[in-house]
Amino acid sequence: MFTGIIEGFGILRRIQPSGQGKILTIETELDLSQSKIGDSIAVNGACLTAVSISRHSFSVDMAPETVSRTTFKKMQSGARVNLERALRLSDRLDGHLVSGHIDGTGIITSKERKSNAVIIAISVSRDLAAEIITKGSVAIDGISLTINRCSENDFEVSIIPHTAAITTIGVKDVGDEVNIETDMLGKYVRKFLQAGSDESATIFSRDIKSKDIKSKDVHKKDISMALLAKNGFL
Repeated sequence: MFTGIIEGFGILRRIQPSGQGKILTIETELDLSQSKIGDSIAVNGACLTAVSISRHSFSVDMAPETVSRTTFKKMQSGARVNLERALRLSDRLDGHLVSGHIDGTGIITSKERKSNAVIIAISVSRDLAAEIITKGSVAIDGISLTINRCSENDFEVSIIPHTAAITTIGVKDVGDEVNIETDMLGKYVRKFLQAGSDESATIFSRDIKSKDIKSKDVHKKDISMALLAKNGFL
């Protein structure tokens, strides 16, 4: 588990094919002396397991599924990447809960300076957009950011100078591809509300019995945001 608060940069020094997967070797100024083989490190938001490690470099295996869902399928040696080591339960949670499981990618469509910030618009698939809400959280290349505006096929975030200086988002250009992880809570809510889920309807029916709701209200096709609000779940 991660927070989306980037700890530092890494440089992708080597990419080796491994069947349909890849082995990446990354050099960093971060002190990794307290890290060990088997630790999870988020690289541009993707949770990867260290298979070899030294004080200032590490290697990771990347499964075919991760390659296909992320920008790593096109990334080349020399690329700069964002790094974050796994969250300790004793740490402050300054960003939001990030799993490191990339949902897909987006394309930067515009960058516009507004006062001391830069407003970045990113186009995404309708499927990803369905899990993005205004003022919600999103991880872009592993960076925890707040959504200013969203539509059915894009969204905007505001980048302050500090974030631009310590992450790769500051050097991204229009047309660049980025990794996207939507908020995990939103995924569960969306799954729960999908009418085709018999299991979700069963769980909901069991939970609302104590509220004395009529049985006709708990059919899976009747579950909606309006029903949840009406009966005090929202």
